[in-house]
Amino acid sequence: MLKRLKSVSMLLFLMGASTGAAYAVANPGVADVKITQQNGACTGVVVDATGETVIGASVVVKGTTNGTITGLDGDFSLSNVKKGDIIQISFVGYQTVEIPWDGQPMNVTLQDDTQTLGEVVVTALGIKREKKALGYAMQEVKGDALLEARETNLANALTGKVSGVQIIRSSNGPGGSSKIQLRGANSVTGLNQPLIVVDGVPMDNFTGASNNDIDNPTLDMGNGLSDINAEDIESMSVLKGASAAALYGSRAGNGVILITTKKGTKREGLGITISGSVSAETTFMLPKRQKAFGQGENGVFDSTNGYSWGPEVTGQSYTKWDGTTANMQIFDNVKNFFDTGVNLSESISFQQQYDKTSIYTSLNRMDDSSMIPGANLSRTNLTLRASSTFGKDDRWSIDAKVQYINTLAENRPISGARGNNAFYTIFNMPTTIDIRDFSSPVKDEFGEMIWWSKGGINPYWSKDYNPNKDSRNRFLMNGSLKYKFTDWLDAEIKAGSDMYFTEGEEKLYAGSPTNNKNSRYSTSEKKFFENNFSFLISGHKDELFGKFGGNFSFGGNLMERKSTGLDNAMGKLTAPDLFSLANGDKKDLSITETYIHKKINSLYGTLGINYNGWAFLDATFRNDWSSALNKENRSFFYPSVSL
Repeated sequence: MLKRLKSVSMLLFLMGASTGAAYAVANPGVADVKITQQNGACTGVVVDATGETVIGASVVVKGTTNGTITGLDGDFSLSNVKKGDIIQISFVGYQTVEIPWDGQPMNVTLQDDTQTLGEVVVTALGIKREKKALGYAMQEVKGDALLEARETNLANALTGKVSGVQIIRSSNGPGGSSKIQLRGANSVTGLNQPLIVVDGVPMDNFTGASNNDIDNPTLDMGNGLSDINAEDIESMSVLKGASAAALYGSRAGNGVILITTKKGTKREGLGITISGSVSAETTFMLPKRQKAFGQGENGVFDSTNGYSWGPEVTGQSYTKWDGTTANMQIFDNVKNFFDTGVNLSESISFQQQYDKTSIYTSLNRMDDSSMIPGANLSRTNLTLRASSTFGKDDRWSIDAKVQYINTLAENRPISGARGNNAFYTIFNMPTTIDIRDFSSPVKDEFGEMIWWSKGGINPYWSKDYNPNKDSRNRFLMNGSLKYKFTDWLDAEIKAGSDMYFTEGEEKLYAGSPTNNKNSRYSTSEKKFFENNFSFLISGHKDELFGKFGGNFSFGGNLMERKSTGLDNAMGKLTAPDLFSLANGDKKDLSITETYIHKKINSLYGTLGINYNGWAFLDATFRNDWSSALNKENRSFFYPSVSL
């Protein structure tokens, strides 16, 4: 099932959802293909070793540009193929297959490509291990690979980089959240996100809207991982198996992503690197809609009807929604409404090593204007990191890092089946109405919104007269002190903190039909912090007893998390368009407060034995004590064994 999920996500990626837009219409770009032999047409089905169909696999005639991708049932049909042509089938995470076509339908089985697994750099708790010593699968993605697509959201940069990992992109503009699934759907609440650990310290990967109700969703505030600057990353390691993540306890129930950021290294010259990029974003494939019939139903025109099954469009004269006369024609409102998004990114970094001290600093600025008119996101990242060794024989080492992230967003799009969802509005309006007619002006002489019907919202109105904006200031800090007793035994203490402060506001000007034409004002603020303090004693020695070697680690962690929130809304402003919470009757003011406080104390350890460097047995344990439960039942034990 995991591979099927992976395949579905890759198919959506290949179908051109580069914007992350998930349209609430059928995608005619994917047709049902019958697996029947046709003259000159190569047909077939692609499955994996378990028999699951592989969706989105590339099927091409080798040496040509004649190709296609497999559909939802793993099926494909490739025209203009001659007997003897070599058919090449490939998909990320599988070995490429080349088969000569003999004129008959093909049944293709793809095998896992184990050579795509990267070398292991770091495992749970930051313990470095050789890949061959692990009893579970890990994949590593180098930092350079994450920069190839220059994604706004770091989560999207993992697309196609790790086999079996599903990246679910948001349709909510440049600041929308992206969800990562390493083990499929494990929760009925949809909380399937892996634990994100940056340089040994967990970070909050909040995801999406606080309310995902399709009829009344809240704004998608993005996900925590999008705050990380990809240019600061040395590598990312993905731990999917239970044994791989057991040392992190219940928080790792959906897997773990370990992020290792850059340190200072010896560089020629000043060690300064300047980089920049410009990218454009547009729709790759637009949904096809019928172009034969105009507004109305049952062949009858009706200027107030929301359907497009009226009279056949032949250029005939008709009376529009505003009483004017025009010749009836079909408009491509999807193409006419969306802009070309532009992403600008500039970075400067300093990386150098002086004797026993290394320094890394970076500054990144990203500005992203969405395809959705009026939606913008800007982010500034500042990183400072220093590490050094000191003392007799350099037995002591210290490492400290501070990251500051400032994010500003304007007009985050709203999703769900609501009138102020631009996607919903455009795809459901009659095709004989031109959306550009409502771009200017958006108000009539009475100050009310101009729109073709009494229901729904003019998306151009929403941009100017129902704006929202928010800002987030975030700090990621960690430090460690390590002492090496011998060449095989060391001890380390570490402290880390993740804190952010978010403020937002939304304005609704008078004249909108969504609030009985009254203006409305709302504000929100959220404060979050998580502190972690840990210690770890580790040892590793080969040939401990003859050809037997061993390793162990023992440590503990104190975690404290606190979150507070305050939402205020004045439902009806006394003085129109004077946006203040004091401008209104107290009965129209709503105040919502939230408070969450949790502590977890943990002990954990590992024990490993190897024979001659080729046979390995590892066992781990972790015990958590959580403040969220009563004293009698607050202890959890997580053991694992791998061979």
